[in-house]
Amino acid sequence: MRVAADGDLRGGGATDAAAREPRAEADGGLQGGGSPDAVAQAPRAEADGDLRGGGAMDAVARGPRVAADGDLRGGGAMDAVARGPRVAADGASGEGWPAQGAAGDGRSAEGASREGWSAEGAVLTGVPDGPARWRLTGEKCWISNAPEADFYTVFARTTPGAGARGVTAFLVPADRPGLTGRGLDMLSPHPIGALDFDAVPVTADDVLGEADRGFRVAMGTLNLFRPSVGAFAVGMAQAALDATLAHTAGRDAFGGRLKDLQAVAHQVAEMALRTEAARLMVHAAASAYDADAPDVPRRSAMAKLLATETAQYVVDAAVQLHGARALQRGHLLEHLYREVRAPRIYEGASEVQRGIIAKELYARQEAR
Repeated sequence: MRVAADGDLRGGGATDAAAREPRAEADGGLQGGGSPDAVAQAPRAEADGDLRGGGAMDAVARGPRVAADGDLRGGGAMDAVARGPRVAADGASGEGWPAQGAAGDGRSAEGASREGWSAEGAVLTGVPDGPARWRLTGEKCWISNAPEADFYTVFARTTPGAGARGVTAFLVPADRPGLTGRGLDMLSPHPIGALDFDAVPVTADDVLGEADRGFRVAMGTLNLFRPSVGAFAVGMAQAALDATLAHTAGRDAFGGRLKDLQAVAHQVAEMALRTEAARLMVHAAASAYDADAPDVPRRSAMAKLLATETAQYVVDAAVQLHGARALQRGHLLEHLYREVRAPRIYEGASEVQRGIIAKELYARQEAR
């Protein structure tokens, strides 16, 4: 995400009217959301030809862009990292499904919710269409990079009634017959849309991992991308902190500078403290992932939770200290204020992360 710093940071916070001289400025001032259960999401693969349903998740796109399948109607999932031709992923990344060149779904409701999957609404179904072939039918919403992506990572239910063990991950090219999409107008500028699957053909060559083992792919992807979302959030917090330091150091108010006011100085210190703590947590989670440590799920969830909640706090505090100018269209903080809200939802909402952390802590306690 490129952030251009707005040059004129004058304006806000506690304003000293006397210091304004001749100028007297008035200092001022996901369709679905939440985090549903996830196992029921992926498109299901049933033995008859009825492919109704839907499910997809957001994932990180590499190479040709990949958009992810996933009906995030119950949650929001967006890929903040797409590079090259984008890849959108299926699943429930918005609600907690992983985002690997894919986007999120939000349609399953079984044990997956414990891991952060979401499962609200219909499930994308994959109906057998001969040996090692399926057809996918359903609608997916809140998919990062849709409909511009070149590929979609789609999670579909291929074995009814099997819970997390009946989901298969597919890499579906955007030009497959029966696959159409549309963009959605969101608060932040991140590209996100909806996809319609009308008996879209897929084969064993399109399977990611193993058939009926897509849940494992999803969970592994989440463990990787949650810290990456945390890093993204830390970057936003640091940008807001840097802008605030520059503004409060140079802004004349009440016979001095804003930074000389104890209330302002303490607020800036708190912003810096939380940002650094989040940065260290993200580094710890990334190191644990690289080392294939047993506590990766807990550390990834902690990093994502702390960093995104911290970014929300720091950006909001920065806007308060800048005042009305920070809310003007085109200002750095106006951009960050819109951008910072979504990361608390996609890749598993904050509530999902707390559930995962508690689950991992109790599991470790019981193992002693």
